[in-house]
Amino acid sequence: MELILEQILVYATVIILTVGVIFIYLRKQKRNSNIVEQKIVQAKLDGLYEPVSLHPVVDVNQCIKSGACIVACPEKDILGIRNGKATTINASHCIGHGACFHACPTQAISLCIGTEKRGVELPHVSQTFETNVPGVFIAGELGGMGLIKNAVVQGQQAVENIVKIFKKNHSADFDLIIIGAGPAGISASLTAKKLGLRFLTLEQDTLGGTVFTFPRSKIVMTSAMDLPLFGRVKLFETSKTELLDLWHTVLSKNDITIKENSKVEAIQSDNGIFKVDTLHGEHFTTRHILLTIGRRGTPRKLGAPGENHEKVAYRLLEPEDIKGKNILVVGGGDSAVESALLLADQNVVTLSYRSEAFNRLKVKNNQKISEAISKGLIDMQFNTSVELIEKNSITLMHNITTERQTIANDLVYIFAGGELPTQFLQKIGIQITKKFGEAVLKHN
Repeated sequence: MELILEQILVYATVIILTVGVIFIYLRKQKRNSNIVEQKIVQAKLDGLYEPVSLHPVVDVNQCIKSGACIVACPEKDILGIRNGKATTINASHCIGHGACFHACPTQAISLCIGTEKRGVELPHVSQTFETNVPGVFIAGELGGMGLIKNAVVQGQQAVENIVKIFKKNHSADFDLIIIGAGPAGISASLTAKKLGLRFLTLEQDTLGGTVFTFPRSKIVMTSAMDLPLFGRVKLFETSKTELLDLWHTVLSKNDITIKENSKVEAIQSDNGIFKVDTLHGEHFTTRHILLTIGRRGTPRKLGAPGENHEKVAYRLLEPEDIKGKNILVVGGGDSAVESALLLADQNVVTLSYRSEAFNRLKVKNNQKISEAISKGLIDMQFNTSVELIEKNSITLMHNITTERQTIANDLVYIFAGGELPTQFLQKIGIQITKKFGEAVLKHN
């Protein structure tokens, strides 16, 4: 009898402990779910919940709450667990690493472009990457694929498809002109070299395209890839610097030169031959064109007198090397605020924004800029526009009172967004369609 009582007591103890553990586990999960719910509410208030480009979409029927997608994402608070399923939080901050897609053990994540309410304009391309204009191909971010690994694959495949339809006998200067030297453009250039094409690669800015404009420490790639004429690149959580160094090395070894600072202004077709004109008055002819430009297009300019001064820039590179300068930063988005904060430690910084308050800033950026302004580290000028840029000064005008002030200035950084290449594509004759939540990358 005593033995039976002891066994009952043991069983009861085990049951109580098990129930206790389950209760603690469920309470913790509920608490974490509530935290994610609060973050989603805040993201909606901050205007950060809706995605603006490529983003993950979770199939709740396949999600098993492993959390692998959250751990894999290099950014913070893009994904979270709510009510036992993965969900997006600050979707507008997703920059398309794709790490979540590859990490999910149940293939519950697809990468989509646009939403049911917000469409994203993309050019129409076939499975061979050719547009509706025969001879003009598109690969990479412009076609909706911002992932570096996949952009590299697309650049290679597009050139291979061009070779399949290529006719050697033509009067053009080149067999192929590649426009854009980002991941897809570099891969395409290496493939064109490998396949023996006469080609030219034009880049409106600097080698690396959009990747070049990222902060030095930003993680730009999270999975291995195969690079033509090089082989397997086994770099994980790769920084911008590491990736750019790799590209410089590979291009140099294969004697490939990218023609930088050559923005294409117009493309015209004449009997199967394309004439390509650059902003600097250069003219080239080619049998085929591969567009590997980014979706961000060209930095938007203010149109202020003196904006063509050398001291004016539209991206911030190596801020640690800039010291003791009087600097004007123009803009009210995250890029402008982050740049102003990076420069404020070693320089005198004025931040000009045309509106009366910041909108759609990341929460941390909002906190940091408010603190910097209150401490006098940054001279904040709301409701102002740049009226004149001179060699040693700038003039700001208050948008309401029209009062003007001239301040000493050595450098100007403008972050006014970008002009999408839609008009450029339409001039070529390429059809543009809107995608409303269409999957760009999904498991078969």
